[in-house]
Amino acid sequence: MNKPSVINIGFCGLGTVGQGVWKHLSASRAALEARLGARLELYRVAVRDPNKPRAVSVPPAKLTTDALAVATDPAVHIVCELIGGTTLAREVTLAALARGKIVVSANKALLCESGAEIFAAARKGGGHFFFEASVAGGIPIIKALREGLIANRFRLIYGILNGTCNYLLTRMEREGASYADVLADAKRLGYAEADETLDVQGWDTAHKAAILAFLAHGVWVKTDQMLVEGITRITQTDIVHAAQLGYGIKLLAVITRDFETNQLSVRVHPTLLPRRLVLANVDGVYNGIAVTGDVVGTTLYIGRGAGQDATASAVISDIADAVTLLTSGKSVVVPDEAAAIHAGGRKGVKLAPLECIVSRYYLRLEVRDQPGVLAQIATIMAQNCVSIESVIQRGSRLPDTATLILTTHQSNEQAIRTTLAGLAELASVLEEPLLLRIGDFDE
Repeated sequence: MNKPSVINIGFCGLGTVGQGVWKHLSASRAALEARLGARLELYRVAVRDPNKPRAVSVPPAKLTTDALAVATDPAVHIVCELIGGTTLAREVTLAALARGKIVVSANKALLCESGAEIFAAARKGGGHFFFEASVAGGIPIIKALREGLIANRFRLIYGILNGTCNYLLTRMEREGASYADVLADAKRLGYAEADETLDVQGWDTAHKAAILAFLAHGVWVKTDQMLVEGITRITQTDIVHAAQLGYGIKLLAVITRDFETNQLSVRVHPTLLPRRLVLANVDGVYNGIAVTGDVVGTTLYIGRGAGQDATASAVISDIADAVTLLTSGKSVVVPDEAAAIHAGGRKGVKLAPLECIVSRYYLRLEVRDQPGVLAQIATIMAQNCVSIESVIQRGSRLPDTATLILTTHQSNEQAIRTTLAGLAELASVLEEPLLLRIGDFDE
């Protein structure tokens, strides 16, 4: 594969994203070839069902049902792994990398589960792994962290990384509708999957957060090492009171690193964002990411985070980089090496304990409407050194009950967890309290 003039691209998977890549590569191939100085050949395609109707036309001679055959074909220079999942996709990726090929992937779950193994295989086999499309769709956040911001250390990265959740929360805010009603409509319109669990419970965002944390800090944080919460318990009460307090609610990934203690925190949760922040006003299916570096300050990235065209754009960007690497030998920064050049690098990085993860908090409690209840709640919070900043009381949906909305001064995750456990034991607290973090970020 020494500086070939014709680059053969193999596709493993031709679903929604794969068809988008095929469509846009075919349409813009002449312009890309002129810019890259090489001819691009859409060489071979592995699919489960060759007879399935598709929106793109693929010559039957190029089709196969054997993805591993595409990955190991000596004539294929670039393997586009667009299968999804973590089984066959892993086999395809490792097989291609072992043969020194370049793999382009949009597979966030695979990276989160097997990233260390994948990059080790790339180094051992002399291959390369490109994954711009795995986080935030068409937003070039991976290239920004890996290349554009390489002079920086990142104390804070936070962002909206799931378009489905952002769409649901936006419609709840704009229409005053319930979570259940908006979700049902989003499924009907195709903005939410039939099984929405990975999105709304925060796991899709957690996978993407793991990738960003690796790029920025050179360590893989597993999802079971993160604080991960979803949006399923957010109600109109929370939307309305957040707005009255000057906030919007967004599901965020938050990655922080204290370089003095070398502690790293990766978390995913609904967050009250002050309306003055740009990301608080990123709505609908859009994603937005704020990256704070010690040299550049804060940079913002906003765009479509999912969908055929946005994801295809990122895949094709990686294909273009792969072609440049093949034809000119331009070096590509390996992600963990990029992290290692930051002062302190990944050496000695440890996960921050709960007592070192600080925030202000929003609490919603459904309680008996009787004297002394607020005093009981305040006592438990004081015992755990959680200071109340504000209290709002509203009538509830049931007789002789009330809704309490509390915000706190800065506290920490350990103290607030102990507080929640104590509140849950009170007979006057009728439901599990809802906890949201308040995002006091700077831009």
